[in-house]
Amino acid sequence: MNAPRSQAPQRRWCCAVLAGLAACLCMAGPALAQAQAQLAYPTRPVTLVVPYPPGGSADTVGRLVGQRLSEELGQPVLIDNRPGAGTAVGAAFVAKASPDGYTLLLGSGSTLTMNPAIRPNLPYDALGSFEPVAIVARIPLILLANKNVPIGNVKEFASAVRAAPDKYSYASFGTGTSSHFTGEIILQAVGAKIMHVPYRGSAPAMTDLIGGQVPFSVDTVTAAIPQLKGGKVKAIAVTTRQRSSQLPQVPTFAEAGYPEVDADTWIMVVALKGTPAPVRERLEKTLAKIVATPQAQAALQAQGAEPAFAGAAASLAQIERELPLMRAVARRANIQAD
Repeated sequence: MNAPRSQAPQRRWCCAVLAGLAACLCMAGPALAQAQAQLAYPTRPVTLVVPYPPGGSADTVGRLVGQRLSEELGQPVLIDNRPGAGTAVGAAFVAKASPDGYTLLLGSGSTLTMNPAIRPNLPYDALGSFEPVAIVARIPLILLANKNVPIGNVKEFASAVRAAPDKYSYASFGTGTSSHFTGEIILQAVGAKIMHVPYRGSAPAMTDLIGGQVPFSVDTVTAAIPQLKGGKVKAIAVTTRQRSSQLPQVPTFAEAGYPEVDADTWIMVVALKGTPAPVRERLEKTLAKIVATPQAQAALQAQGAEPAFAGAAASLAQIERELPLMRAVARRANIQAD
């Protein structure tokens, strides 16, 4: 027996609704699975790309962070050293990975503010390719002198290099690195220009400073501590606003009347642009927990680093604030990539 005609449109409407619900459920299946996967993150090993060779201060911090992350996340965190081109090689590798939180970058000013200031054709975009997760540590820089140079403080340094700029030079651990930029910030502040001598790393620069081939160098506190303790070099001043907790006896440039000298090396964990918010938030909260522990703080300080957590928003603000400053330094000092 046929249904009354008045019921046919109603049946067709019901069928359409049911079909629509079925389609929604089908579409919701993959989305639900993806959401569940994000909430369960991580379900497999995570790779932290360190764009430096093994053994340096940034690499040491990266390995410490990786170990602690592994313990907190319950999955291995693999350290993948990819040095080269002023950290651009490692950053470019991460920029091509999937934005799923399983490939992270140990970023720094060299990668995210200094390279963009001097390298116009980078294989990544500091702001467009990545999303900051958190700053985990800061490594102060320091102006050092050969032990036989008759200069022991900022005032004497400024007077000497202004009076005889051709007589002096300073070493950095590479063109376009944080030590090079910081050296130029110092010279701009004191109103002098002396020769920059770039080395391929901190170790050879320190060797020549100790040997007297260069009278000054800008290096990390991490590299300076053992040489200062051994009496092989002299400390002039640290380049941060506050004194280093590792070298509390060494004054700052700000104390000597140069507050514009405020530079350090910050270490930041960075994810790819488009990494799901739940994944980034999980990483940010985990890193905050790690940096707050006395064990991690002691381990960082043992490497000459200052534990200094800053979340995603503050980390992004650091990059946005520093980018134009580094471009201005590069322009005034004519810093160009090798």
